[in-house]
Formats: sequence, C-alpha cells, structure tokens
Amino acid sequence: MRSLAVLSLHTSPLAQPGSGDSGGMNVYVRELVGALAQAGVRTEVYTRRSAEDQPDFVDVEPGFRVVHVDAGPLDLAKEDLPEVLDEFSDGVARHLQRADGPDAIHANYWLSGVVGHRLKHELSLPLVSTFHTLARVKAETGDAEPELRIQAETEVIACSDAILANCAAEATQLVELYGADPTRIEIVPPGVDHAFFSAGDRRGARFALGLGDHPVLLFAGRIQPLKGLTIAIAALAELSESHPDALLLVVGGASGAEGRAELDAATSLVDALGLTGRVRFVPPQPHHLLSTYYRAADVCIVPSRSESFGLVALEAAACGTPVVAAAVGGLLTLVDDGVTGFLIDNRDPREYAGAIGTILDTPSFAESMAAAAAESASHYTWSTTAARLRRLYADLTSRALVNCR
Repeated sequence: MRSLAVLSLHTSPLAQPGSGDSGGMNVYVRELVGALAQAGVRTEVYTRRSAEDQPDFVDVEPGFRVVHVDAGPLDLAKEDLPEVLDEFSDGVARHLQRADGPDAIHANYWLSGVVGHRLKHELSLPLVSTFHTLARVKAETGDAEPELRIQAETEVIACSDAILANCAAEATQLVELYGADPTRIEIVPPGVDHAFFSAGDRRGARFALGLGDHPVLLFAGRIQPLKGLTIAIAALAELSESHPDALLLVVGGASGAEGRAELDAATSLVDALGLTGRVRFVPPQPHHLLSTYYRAADVCIVPSRSESFGLVALEAAACGTPVVAAAVGGLLTLVDDGVTGFLIDNRDPREYAGAIGTILDTPSFAESMAAAAAESASHYTWSTTAARLRRLYADLTSRALVNCR
C-alpha cells in the first residue's frame, strides 16, 4: 500500500474541534492519517476551502498533506453542501488523475461518501467508507435528516468495497437499517493519543484551570441538541442538595443550524434552575489541552441521543476519569457499566444525578473506576487502528471492485 486519498469534505482535520462543524470526525481524520503516515502510507486529505487564507496545500508532517479544494462560496452552510458535491468531485478528480495517484479512497461522512462513490467509478479505485453518524439512526432518536441523505447513504453503502464500523452496534445498524453486506463491514475502533490523554494529577490540573476542591463535572463537545447538554445541566441541579458546590464545566461551542438555539436554551436553563456561577462555559480548546479538563473532572458526562463511537468518553477514560453516558451506540462498548462508569438507558436527569452522586460519594469506588477506565482505554491506540486499515487498503487493491452499476 503506497498512498491513500482521504475525503473530508465538510470539515478539515486542521479545524478546531468543538466549534462549528468540527468534532470527533476531525480528530479521527487527523489522528488516523498521522498514524498512517508514520506507518509509511502517503496520505492526502481533501477538504473544501472555507477561508481565503487557506493555502492549496498544507504539509502537516511527512506523508500527511491536506489539500484545499474550491467548491462553492467560502461561507457555505453545511446544509447547502450537497449543492457543491459535483464541483468538489471535479476538483479532487483533477488532482487524483496525476501519474502518482492513490491506491484507494477513504471517504468520511455521507457527503464525502457521495464524492468517493463517483470517483471510485471514474478512477477504478477501491472505496472505503466511514459514516461517523447515520441518518436513520439519528431519526430513531428524533433527529430527522433529509431523505436526500438517507438515499445517498444507502447508495454509498451498497457500493463501498469496505464499510468501517466503530463498534459492533454500528455494524448491526448498517445491516438492519441499510441492508449492508456483513462481509464488507470491518469493525475498526478509533484510538486515543496516550501521549496527551493519560491519567495525571487532579490537583495539578485543577490548579492550572483555577479550580478548587469542589466536585467538578465535565461536558465536552459541540453544543447541539444531539449532544444533550441540557441533560447535564439538569443533572447538576438534581445534585444541589447533596453537592451544592459542584461545578459543571462545558467545553465547546455552538454547532450546526440548531447550535445557537441550543446554547440559548442551555443558558436559560442555568438561570431557571438557579445554577448561575455553577456552570462555566469554556470556549473550544485545542485538542491536546482537553486532557487538563478531563484530569480535573471527577466525572465526564456524555448524554448524547446517539453516538457512533464517543471519542470524548474514550479520552476521558484514558485520563482516568469515570464516565456517565447514555446507553447508545459506541458508548455501550466504551463504558463498562459499574466498572469504568455508568450507562443510563433513559433521558431522566435524576438517573444521571444518581450515578454521578454514587461516584462523588464513594471515593474508593471512584478510584477503582478511574483505574479501570484508564486500563480499558489503554487498549485503544491509533497505531493499531492504522495498522489494521493499512492491511485492509492493501487487500482491497488486489480484489475485484464491488460494482453497483
């Protein structure tokens, strides 16, 4: 396997996670490609140019290049990106048609999947697809997506030479909701960078953040309805009697069409529940700096309505922080209920508060959870992920391509 083209149309691996449309997928692409480059796979990531000052190429490290492709107005909203898929495809195709083109294409998210599907047929290259989220899964939890997306995902899944699932739950969803061929699904979980995300001194982390000895809860990620920030805020209110000094750190920014409204709803809820001063909103942080916030927290709360994997939960665990999370998607794999954290199978803030209270009120139990969480997370590494995918890419280059036409 010599080289790879990675498609990440709607968000760049260079973007700040936790703001705009940047989140776990940015981390996934950046860390995976970095690990592939270190394993000897020359990789170029194609993303849409969204600012005038973005150069045509950015060499992140040897073997890892980001290519900015012109497609539509710079400030085009994510909801309007389907209108520029052909323009983006044309730009990527011109770049790939050079003599030293890639051996395979890896598309991330459905928008890039549409582009990858077209380029697969035009250039006779194997297509690997990672969806990160699925429209039909989101619809089951009340987050409806356009029919255009559902149809596109169905077509891309039908023609991908390999479909990557982050966990067994996602593999099941691909088969049951989209009719995916199980023999083409590869379960390859993401990793975590243990050089940054590892257990450390909580007092030192709190000193760095200007925090005291009071209980600290953490919500990290984009602020949008899907992520459930209002559940975390309401859970804090439920703890007011037993832990009146508990603080909730919210690290991240508004994201997507409903992000601003969700942030407004969250701040209004803080006021309504009398939590002013007990919820601290922190702007999105450089990814590696999140480790300080994880280490400072007693508990990380992940109340998402759906989650294909849940990198926040994995990073928190790697830092030795117990996680209280929704019992959905990849979180079912990442959180060992009662051992590394707790899984909550409903949206009741009282249930979250009860689990959080158990951790706060039982120091010995919290310590054992922290140790178990760090141990569990130690098995997830980007080098392992990259090694598995490198073998997969190489295998696909020797197979006949799946043909949907």
